[in-house]
Amino acid sequence: MAVGPHPHMGLHTVTWLLDGALLHRDSLGSEQVIRPGQLNVMTAGIGVSHAEEPIARRPERIHGIQLWVAQPEATRHGPPAFEHHAELPELDLACGRAAVLVGSVDGVVSPAVHHTPLVGVDLEVRAGAVTVPLEPTFEHCLVVLEGSVDVDGHTVAPGALAYLGLGRDELTVATADRARLLALGGVPFEAPVVMWWNFVGRARREMAEAVAEWNDDDGRFGKTRSSMARVPAPLPPWTEDRPPGRQPGHGAATGADRPRAEDESPTDTV
Repeated sequence: MAVGPHPHMGLHTVTWLLDGALLHRDSLGSEQVIRPGQLNVMTAGIGVSHAEEPIARRPERIHGIQLWVAQPEATRHGPPAFEHHAELPELDLACGRAAVLVGSVDGVVSPAVHHTPLVGVDLEVRAGAVTVPLEPTFEHCLVVLEGSVDVDGHTVAPGALAYLGLGRDELTVATADRARLLALGGVPFEAPVVMWWNFVGRARREMAEAVAEWNDDDGRFGKTRSSMARVPAPLPPWTEDRPPGRQPGHGAATGADRPRAEDESPTDTV
């Protein structure tokens, strides 16, 4: 994995590795290697840039997950920040273990920053079943990273997200062999969001401004020291400045079926 300097706004990037190692560099001056069992949280706020670089001379397997967590209105225009956690608290379970990435589980609290009530738990399950308590006011899901698990009579395999809904006070997962998964949850978000590329906001105008400011290198997202090339931001499909003949990416909406920016709704998403 190698990604040159690129921007973010309005979100936290939460990075968790299972295998391999990466070097995080950002426009705040942070330089931090992350390895399995460690957590990086970058808060974008009004704007930040970073790069993710391999540290091995030879290509190595990188296996992990990066969650993007939308910031609430109260903090999304604030300053960027970065934190690294070399160790995280764990729970011993009858047939496995749980590392608390964000939030708290059964009184075990992660030190990682979060601006809305959230929980993120890495569950390693040996042959058998484990049960963890949940906050019933949260909306929950799980993502399987390795192996497969049975939940409520359904088998969930790697690459799938199983939506668990609201109102659960516990989660039981079972496996015949060994599995690794993330259980995620939080209060339903305060407002619909608009997202384009690496940017999260509330309106299309914000997306267009962020794209222009990054591509113009006007200083909003700072400068990240890296040997890799800076990644340009793609134009939103509704942007009037799109060069003639240039088409949006596969699956994107076209300008013809979208309202003009001045007519945008805070519920519009891409």
